[in-house]
Amino acid sequence: MATTPTREPAGAVTGYAHPLYAQSHLEFGTPLELPRSRGWIIQRTIPGFPDRDAMGCYPMFTCGDWSQLGVDLEALREPLVCLSLVTDPFGDYNEADLRSWFPDLAVPFKEHYVVDLEKPRNKTISKHHRYETRKALKTVSIHEHSDPSAFLDTWMALHDNLIEKHHIEGVSAFSRSAFAQQLVTPGMVLLWASCGDEPVAAIMYFAQGQTVYAHILGCNHLGYKHGALYALISAAIEHFTGTARWLDLMGVPGAADSGSEGIRQFKRGWTRETRTAWLCGRIFNRARYAELVSATGTALTNYFPAYRDGEMARAASRPAAGDEPDGTMP
Repeated sequence: MATTPTREPAGAVTGYAHPLYAQSHLEFGTPLELPRSRGWIIQRTIPGFPDRDAMGCYPMFTCGDWSQLGVDLEALREPLVCLSLVTDPFGDYNEADLRSWFPDLAVPFKEHYVVDLEKPRNKTISKHHRYETRKALKTVSIHEHSDPSAFLDTWMALHDNLIEKHHIEGVSAFSRSAFAQQLVTPGMVLLWASCGDEPVAAIMYFAQGQTVYAHILGCNHLGYKHGALYALISAAIEHFTGTARWLDLMGVPGAADSGSEGIRQFKRGWTRETRTAWLCGRIFNRARYAELVSATGTALTNYFPAYRDGEMARAASRPAAGDEPDGTMP
């Protein structure tokens, strides 16, 4: 595979920070820009009530100027009841910042496995993964798609296998229209694997500054059989070396997913280095929040926001993706 990744101009807004990515969440709510920090959240109705709250984009919230996030949140006091989000582990903040901005909830949520692209491969990638990659490349070829939007039909067929395999639903089960938007978002890089002429796996990546995020993957039974994911991630490490510093392989699903430990071992084989994504929440209208909790009988839950516990199926994490914007506190 030729290592010629497309790059946006220095300082350009790309990936999770781009408004087109926020627009891909339209089926869940209305995107709202935070003007000073230059981040995006999703306003949504609260089923059964006339109120609205907000969530960060899936799988994480990021912004252009973290130092201004607190100012933006102060301006959000009305009419939203509350806000919940998961932070970008590469964001320019510290724990004290998060606890100041999100006094109601700020807890470490998931460890993201991150590959330092400046380190030698034999220092980061396990012997097992190097062997599996060599074996996979005997039958699998890796390609960068020059026009990711043209890959939509194939992508949906591959991704549907993942939906079925991991029983994904909710905000993490993006629709065809959402993926169509994401595939044209600046910073998108699509790597795909084939056996012969047949596409068997693909991973969407978002290049954003010095970090590349493994966004979402799709893989069919032939892809799993031939180890296409080993070949794809190994190729991504080579592909982005020299143009980025970090490759974020994202987190691991919770204990409810029977495949969680296998996914953890798969990611640990690429790197032992991690960065923490935080689950954060802020209540803007405390009186109304308390009324909603009382009306829904959810006072004893650890879920945030409490009144949404049981209202929707929790979004399941998936390989090469992140975590749901609402969540259960540890």
